[in-house]
Amino acid sequence: MALFSVLRLRLNKTLPDLRSSLRFYCSSTDNGPNESDEQPAVDPTKDRTKVIPVEQSLRYLASKAYMHTYGENPVWLLYRRNHKGGIPPRKTRKSCVRNGMISTGNPCPICRDEYLVLDHRNTKLLQQFISNYTGQILQPSKTGLCQKKHKELLVAIERAWDQGLLTYDVPFRVYDYSVYNKSTASHQN
Repeated sequence: MALFSVLRLRLNKTLPDLRSSLRFYCSSTDNGPNESDEQPAVDPTKDRTKVIPVEQSLRYLASKAYMHTYGENPVWLLYRRNHKGGIPPRKTRKSCVRNGMISTGNPCPICRDEYLVLDHRNTKLLQQFISNYTGQILQPSKTGLCQKKHKELLVAIERAWDQGLLTYDVPFRVYDYSVYNKSTASHQN
């Protein structure tokens, strides 16, 4: 019995090497140069190599197609992350697009719509990712953005804040300085 298990282990180690070498020799058949040069067909809905200008994205946000798709809601509101189990993981996926193609079945809200471009001039889109109550940028666990697009979002919002395209409120707080400075309390009395 022990002899058979040793032989089986050795065969399993050598068979994958044999299979890969056989595959290598078998795949090099002479069918002509044209057949080997052909690229597999690319699904146009998953292709993300085309660069969309910001102006076209701005026109898309004002179009009827955008209103039909999202309505008055933010683009991330109806998105639901796919994950295993009942509790979602803390981090979202690193990237939805690899080698210019959507590599996942459920891409994040920005990656799935090619006309949503993250840029500091696209303020209507950026405002959807800022909380109305606190003015802070929403977390990717809430919006469902992949990590790559969330970093692009952070950069775009910071640039928009720096250039004055987006405003942010600094709350005015009234302090009672007499609690902190005893000398002003004695001067007021």
